[in-house]
Amino acid sequence: MGTNRNSLSVYALGGLNEIGKNMYAIEYGNDIVLIDCGNKFPDETLLGIDLIIPDMSYIIENQSRVRALILTHGHEDHIGGVPFFLKTINVPVYATRFTLGLVEIKLKEHRLLRESELIEIHSDSEVQIGDMEISFFKVNHSIPDCLGIVFNMPEGTIVHTGDFKFDLTPANNERPDIHKMANIGNKGVLLLLSESTNAERPGYTPSEQMVGKNLEQIFTQAKRKVIVSTFASNISRIQQVVDAAEKTNRKLALLGRSMMNVVKVAMDRGYLVIPKWMLIEARDIDELPPERVTILCTGSQGEALAALSRLSTGNFRDVEILPEDTVILAAGPIPGNEKNVTSIVDNLYKLGAHVIYGSGSSSGMHVSGHGYQEDLRLMLTLMKPKYFIPIHGEHRMLHHHRMLAESVGIEKGNTFILKNGDVVDIEHSIARSTRNIPSGDTYVDGVDVGDMEFVLRDRKQISEEGMLMAIIPINKHDKKLLSDPEFISRGFVDQNFTELRKGMNRITKETINELRDTDRGSWNLIKKRVKRSLAKYVKQHTKKEPMIVPILMDI
Repeated sequence: MGTNRNSLSVYALGGLNEIGKNMYAIEYGNDIVLIDCGNKFPDETLLGIDLIIPDMSYIIENQSRVRALILTHGHEDHIGGVPFFLKTINVPVYATRFTLGLVEIKLKEHRLLRESELIEIHSDSEVQIGDMEISFFKVNHSIPDCLGIVFNMPEGTIVHTGDFKFDLTPANNERPDIHKMANIGNKGVLLLLSESTNAERPGYTPSEQMVGKNLEQIFTQAKRKVIVSTFASNISRIQQVVDAAEKTNRKLALLGRSMMNVVKVAMDRGYLVIPKWMLIEARDIDELPPERVTILCTGSQGEALAALSRLSTGNFRDVEILPEDTVILAAGPIPGNEKNVTSIVDNLYKLGAHVIYGSGSSSGMHVSGHGYQEDLRLMLTLMKPKYFIPIHGEHRMLHHHRMLAESVGIEKGNTFILKNGDVVDIEHSIARSTRNIPSGDTYVDGVDVGDMEFVLRDRKQISEEGMLMAIIPINKHDKKLLSDPEFISRGFVDQNFTELRKGMNRITKETINELRDTDRGSWNLIKKRVKRSLAKYVKQHTKKEPMIVPILMDI
């Protein structure tokens, strides 16, 4: 694949039929250029897993052809996998100034910064990689410095939009390059990859300016402390909180490591302006009248260890929420997080706080960074692609985006609804999808990165059925038991455990003696047979299947 001089292929390793771990690839001839390398967070079924990143086995197998990684913007689902990628394949990383600032934090944590090649780009940059002429255009999103990417090749032009909406009155005054997009479309686009997150929502995405006006009103009416929780990366939202605090003569405290890190990057690089007099430490909050205090914190998605969750349960050192404090959740819950967010809101009400929450117009405290249907139609109309791949969305979102494409003139049959690993091959300007490459999830558990299927299976079994350890003192030479086995139960409870222990004692002895009599008492075989016999006995008498761990002690 990809070795023919004029062969052109496009595929995703993550970001299709899911929200998160975005990673896309353009192959032309002998060159592979990757777009984004994100993560997503595990659900409650993935016990102990910290992060999920794309399966990069195909990329690793073809690493001699990988030339660069280009990042569209700095959200976790687009940059969270970068350190793990660079540990394996060290290629140049192209990104805007703010995005590079966030990537540098990650690379420092992983001790990769010194050997990584980071190249700053902007909307007017041009990059030549092999026969690919790569240029960029500015888009709006909920984080600064976001780009769409244009790949000009002899075979045709491919455009990747990145995450976007069309906000003509953005809070940071960084407007989208609509004229540039139209010019790209007029020159001819062979294939468009466009995000699909809000493909089910009619209309245009509201402007971020709406949130600023509502925040100022809430700050003016608040009687005591104002606590605002939002995404640390939403710098425009943070600036609006700062502006509202300044107009109401309030100091500002930052809570949460990611909030502090991102705010520092944004201030150092000129994306965020906070007056010097305003910032205070958390320990100084009680020294000020409550009507003079604003707190900006992480945890808008209900994360258990984030600042807002700890505040809601009274477990944050130096800071507490008191009756008549105002708490604003200035972010809508990501699908799957609703239950955790609701739990925190309940806790905040129990503390007597005035809570403002809910997505979109219901609270006026949040607008999406992703385009609604009319934004998506506008992008399709500007680009006028021959072929279309909806990306960055669950399966139903991709289908809705396909219908939008057909409504603005994209020919039926020219839209590809793909899964991760499905490949679109383009030859003589004709696109087909007939094959796929390896893809899937890679789990990050502490310092371990890999499949971990067996580890997760064991954890699931222990969480549901518990664990039973059989400690067996035995002479390794003649395989004689030296005393009764000892049984230790964890998470495996039975009212008749005393009677059950007698039966397990008998079964263990019988199994070991049987193996001795037939001279088949190898150490591993004893463990295997004891485990099997105990599992059968326990299931018969308890209807449970705990993890059974025989431990042979050579005495």
